Amino acid sequence: MTNITDKSLDTIWYTRCPTPTPLGLAAKLGWFEDEFGAEGIAIKSLKEAGNPAERESHYDHHLTNSFRQGGNVPAIWAKSLGRNTRVIGLNWITEFQGILARRESGILSPKDLRGRRLGLPRHGNSIDFGRAGALRGLVTALELGGIGEAEVEWIDIASGRENSDARTAALGFPFNQRGGGGYGSQLQALIRGEVDAIYVKGAGGAQLAHQLDTQIVLDIAQHPDKVVRANNGAPRPVTVDQEFLDAHPDLSARFLARVVEIGQWAEGHKAEAIAYISRETGSAEAWVRYAYGEDVNEHLKTDLEESSIAALEAFKDFLFARGFLKQDFSVREWINPEPLNWLRSYARKDTASPTLRVVV
Repeated sequence: MTNITDKSLDTIWYTRCPTPTPLGLAAKLGWFEDEFGAEGIAIKSLKEAGNPAERESHYDHHLTNSFRQGGNVPAIWAKSLGRNTRVIGLNWITEFQGILARRESGILSPKDLRGRRLGLPRHGNSIDFGRAGALRGLVTALELGGIGEAEVEWIDIASGRENSDARTAALGFPFNQRGGGGYGSQLQALIRGEVDAIYVKGAGGAQLAHQLDTQIVLDIAQHPDKVVRANNGAPRPVTVDQEFLDAHPDLSARFLARVVEIGQWAEGHKAEAIAYISRETGSAEAWVRYAYGEDVNEHLKTDLEESSIAALEAFKDFLFARGFLKQDFSVREWINPEPLNWLRSYARKDTASPTLRVVV
């Protein structure tokens, strides 16, 4: 890989979702500053951007010199809009994906969803990744139960319109977006009996499912097929804008190297990795272990496994078929394996380097 580092480059941007991501952990540990600080390159999170238009790049990836890792719906959406990005790595952490019902509903398995009302959130953001994820989860449950989508009633739930009444106030739970972990409106609709089933995920979703004593009809995370489990949080791609990748292939590979190294570091630092995920998700460590597994520290790897690529491809197809994307595109052409392959080649050479210490 040719080294054509532009000395005028002064900033590399990154962004990640409040979920378990290798990129986020590397940032928290200061590894990017360690890698690039001596060259006068500042490493900045989009959260530091003062301009809301710049922060929107978390969703549409319009900023150059930027990397992103998090939910794949915004990354896929941005690509479908024509953003010239490339996927250079994937991370797969199996996370809780629950279909919830009320205890008294009689819904005990997916086959019991026939004829029921399924709640779909509707948000006002540029790409409604929450709605996309919920639709995918609920459709998956119907398919596993042998039920057609026309055999249920779909109910829209407007986000951010929670209010208290006797049924919800008695639970002593703060049904707002902050206290509800992003599921406040849906949970309130479920408890009030306005819908019969909803979809939640992650540590926050698992905690709420138990705190509110709901019936967990299905945890999609337990299904053996990655394609079935594919959703906004699985897999989580590392994307970079093509312009930066073309101009600075060496810096792109070095940034990716730090993300890859996290997988190795986390394997030997279980307590620290789980503590990070707890802070990142705003959930207690016990719920982190429940939602992502006791061995979550062993799954902070970054690779381009064929099974993960196939799952990402299937989920993209779902998003396009359901109207979340304006244009279709090839996931496999979106992926650029060159930076990861370069790291593998470097590891095989087994030579010393002050910046790359990777065994892939």
